[in-house]
Amino acid sequence: MRRRYQTPPIVADINITPFTDVILVLLIIFMIATPLLSQNSIEVKLPEAASRDVLDNPKQVQIVITAEGVVYLDNKVMSNKELKDQLTALLKKDPDLKAVVAADQGCRFQEVVKVMDILRVLGVKGLNLSTKSNQYL
Repeated sequence: MRRRYQTPPIVADINITPFTDVILVLLIIFMIATPLLSQNSIEVKLPEAASRDVLDNPKQVQIVITAEGVVYLDNKVMSNKELKDQLTALLKKDPDLKAVVAADQGCRFQEVVKVMDILRVLGVKGLNLSTKSNQYL
């Protein structure tokens, strides 16, 4: 008498546990990395002030002036004319655009005045100066 072996049934389920683990790890990485992306990658020594406003507004542009007087708009080097042209284009898209100026404490004040003058002439109403907090001033 011959024995017949039964073949086990085929399992057609998909195990999504490893997929879920990978997705959760990616979510955690992006949650940690996203705030770091908005930080400025250009090194400047900010002047100190007694208070510091933390501004995280998606409708604002960051203008950085280095100690050498180089002007950056959202991490791109700009001349004053290019800065004016770029800001004009941005203001057409969003008339409520705000600007944050982060000037190195060693830069000439004239460079800051030039940038602020461009912002004023173009009609940017929300202008903030970025400083480093010093509670002892």
